[in-house]
This record gives sequence, C-alpha cells and structure tokens, in this order.
Amino acid sequence: MLSGLVIVDKPQGWTSHDVVGRMRRLAGTRKVGHAGTLDPMATGVLVVGINKATRLLTYIVGTSKTYTATIRLGQSTITDDAEGDVITTASAAAIGDEAIHDGVAALTGQIQQVPSSVSAIKVNGERAYARVRSGEDVKLAARPVTIHRFEVHGIRREPGSAVVDIDVTVECSSGTYIRALARDLGDALGVGGHLTALRRTHVGPYSLDQARTLEQLAEELNVLEMSQAARALMPNRELTADETTEISFGRRIAAGAAAGSPQAATAEHPAAAFAPDGSLVALLADAGSFAKPVLVFAPSNATGQEA
Repeated sequence: MLSGLVIVDKPQGWTSHDVVGRMRRLAGTRKVGHAGTLDPMATGVLVVGINKATRLLTYIVGTSKTYTATIRLGQSTITDDAEGDVITTASAAAIGDEAIHDGVAALTGQIQQVPSSVSAIKVNGERAYARVRSGEDVKLAARPVTIHRFEVHGIRREPGSAVVDIDVTVECSSGTYIRALARDLGDALGVGGHLTALRRTHVGPYSLDQARTLEQLAEELNVLEMSQAARALMPNRELTADETTEISFGRRIAAGAAAGSPQAATAEHPAAAFAPDGSLVALLADAGSFAKPVLVFAPSNATGQEA
C-alpha cells in the first residue's frame, strides 16, 4: 500500500480541500489529508499525507512556516487580502521607509494577533467566515503567535499612486495569519493594509525545492517515503533488532533520554524509531526509564495503531 508524503506546490485559486481531492484520485485512495490550510489566493508548499503517512500530519501542522508575500498599504479589505472588497482607502504616499521598517519590527517576535474575521476558526461551532457571509459582525479573540523573521525586501512606489507595495519574507509559528500581519501593519501606520500575494516556501523541514505541481504529479506521483519523511521531521532513534521486535508489539523499551530532560521525546514531540534496515517502526515518547510507543508502524500493522 502506497504511503508517504507528497509536497505539493498548490496553485492559485485552489482550496486545500481541492488539492486533497485531486491527490485522492492520483493516489487511488480515500485516505489522504493535508497539514495546514492555504487560502485559495495563496500558492506554495502544501504537505499531503497518503495512507499511513496521514498519522504524521499531526506533527507537521505545528511546525514553523515560511512565506514570501506582498503587502499593500493604503487600502483595507473585508478579508484582509486581495479577494475581498476594499472597505477603506487612505494615501500611503507620505509613509517613509523608516516608518515601514519600524512597523515591521513592532510585529516581530512574540505578539498577540487577532485572526481575520473570515478565517476558518470556529465560533460556537460555525466557521467565522460563514458568520461573516451571513452578515454577522464577527470579533475573534487575540491569540499568541511568534514571528521569528519579518524581513522587508522591497518597497515599491508608483509615481502618483496612493498605495505602497512591500515585498516581505515571514517565518512564523503555526497559527499565524499573514493577512492579519498585513492588516495590522497598515493599521499601525494609519493607512490600512492588505495582502496581495502569498507563497508558502517552507513547512517545517519541507520546502519548495521538494514540491511538485499537480500537473507534474499527474505525470509522476513523487512520494516522500515514510522513513525519509520522519527522519527530516523529528529526532531519530536507531533500534536494535530486539528493540524493534518489542516496539512492533507495542511494548516498552529503555528510554532514549531521561524524562524531563531537553533531549527527552514526548507524546507531543516524539522521536522517530527506525529498525536496523532503516524502516520506520514507531514514534516513541520517553517516560521515566522507559520509552513507550505513541504510534506503531510495524510491517505486521500496515495501517499503524495508537498505543
């Protein structure tokens, strides 16, 4: 049974669900999922799991992401990006480069961010964007996010234009909304802002260099095998033949590191355990003097099991 990760270069105009549907047809299986939604306007890295590899997606969703983007100052939209109607305008022509850099610096590090009101966040069981479309004024609570890197690469001003376009790279924690950064930068500068382009270049250890377009994948389904995917994603532990047998049956083995130490694996951040032949056997968490399986991917258990 084909199992592994596919690193897709998502096209503009497609939802992440559209991509999953296409991958189901290409892989010939219903068991397909993705790690981290991209808006239809956005392009770039979408990590898709097939069959057993869907079990890895939980550990990919929480990894850091990197984007290239263009922010337009001088216009606010209802969606905080170019797909929404413009709701306010103000000339950004007088906003200097230093002020822009200062505004970007203020949005770097650990910040409290209010997600876009048209996000997929659920409010009382219903998606926020659905409530907005029905005419409701939705206010979402701020949440902590970390902006590891917010770099300005270019500031573009057209003669006679009231808008300013800024090309940036953002590396951030999971759960960050880049369009909210665009909105907040524009608001801080007093002229409004929104996102006009977004491309995701990295999800955790997976990058655009590994990504393939849907057209390329239709010609050749390029799948990152389970062992390769796990080796890149999490700490590695090489098992002996005896340890492989024990773990394959869901039993405990000696801990890889003392519980509570920085090197210790946890259920949230497990270690990938490999058999002597290099195949992925399980994900392990250290507990006291033992390591216990969180998930088992033994050959005799082809679909994986929770342990």
